[in-house]
Amino acid sequence: MPVTPRLQSSPSNRSGAQAGFRLGDIIRSLSFPVLAVALILAAYGLLIVWSATYGLSEYNYNRQLMGVGIGILLMLVIWRIKYNRFSSLTFVFFGICVVLMLLPLVPVIGQTISGARRWVLIFGFQFQPSELAKIFYILFAASLLARYKGRLDSGSEYLKCFVLLLVPIFCVMLQLDLGTSMVLFVIGMAVMFAGGANRRWLIISVVALGATFVSFLVLDGFLDELMGRDVFIQDYQKDRLLVFLNPEHDVDRAGYNLRQAQIAIGSGGLFGKGLGNATQSGLGFLPEAPTDFIFCVLAEEFGFVGSMALILLYASLMFLVLRVAFNSYDFFGTLIITGILSMWIFQIMENIGMNLGLMPITGIPLPFMSYGTSSMLVNFIALGFILSVWAHRNPVKSNVSQPGRRVQ
Repeated sequence: MPVTPRLQSSPSNRSGAQAGFRLGDIIRSLSFPVLAVALILAAYGLLIVWSATYGLSEYNYNRQLMGVGIGILLMLVIWRIKYNRFSSLTFVFFGICVVLMLLPLVPVIGQTISGARRWVLIFGFQFQPSELAKIFYILFAASLLARYKGRLDSGSEYLKCFVLLLVPIFCVMLQLDLGTSMVLFVIGMAVMFAGGANRRWLIISVVALGATFVSFLVLDGFLDELMGRDVFIQDYQKDRLLVFLNPEHDVDRAGYNLRQAQIAIGSGGLFGKGLGNATQSGLGFLPEAPTDFIFCVLAEEFGFVGSMALILLYASLMFLVLRVAFNSYDFFGTLIITGILSMWIFQIMENIGMNLGLMPITGIPLPFMSYGTSSMLVNFIALGFILSVWAHRNPVKSNVSQPGRRVQ
């Protein structure tokens, strides 16, 4: 019986097909909607920061550009790494978190700016370790809770997880950084909730910590007098809380920032004054405009329409990231996305809320918008993990089985 010879492709054709497959595989592994919305947000932020920092010598716009550029490179590297390789590094991430939180307290490298010791200076490069620690805290919390596979019913195991998650928070509170402490606490509670922790225990824990915080506020004055220094919160932080409770409190000093922020937002009207025409920030009435109050600059220059555009971009990004979480094939990936989502959502609500007077004033940056290399790098690193979860959303498929074909 004659045998029909098999046609073989040339080596060049095979290599071309393999290259085409690899390229197609890479393209399919990238979530273009998530990446596109994030890059639009970053570009929007660069535009507003350029306007807010124009003519201000204390801000370096090139550093912001560098932060975006390095952030994109880090994002691409993390995207190509299988995120589940990190699932067993729980206590490595824990140790890194603690070290980063304590770095600003080291005498030689720790830097005090505006009365806060939250920065370090190494080889001429200044950064905020607590920002970078957010990513390691998310990885730590996700890898810790993923061990329980969605069921954390044991009281002793719940207590162990809860205490471990609190340790980095207490470390950052040694810097008197209440803003970052709140962000970490929200991340920890969100990951525990998604990780299957007993709901009743979570509620009791949050109420107990809230009562403890209020008790410290009440006793803070007595403790300050006893120790001869600020023990729990500083005077300017107390003033911010008083201004939040009563916006008319000390409008010339403690309430000055909030009053100027509200004037800036209100003066923007429907369409704003135009790029570079903000008077509150441009004339120096609004302190910390490129960082804490960047939303006010946007609202004054682009008005209600520009502000709603930003909120719609954020809503779109959160929806798309949530879609990535639902498509993750393992629990660790889902918990990573939960941590990142909770971090971004809380920071957006807190930053915009404090600009409007709906939340206490803190130093929490607005994701992809506020001036700051450290926060920009963290946002793009987080984006890299989101893209990695999407790229590896399906387990390795067999090359033998085909749809509709039964493998013997």
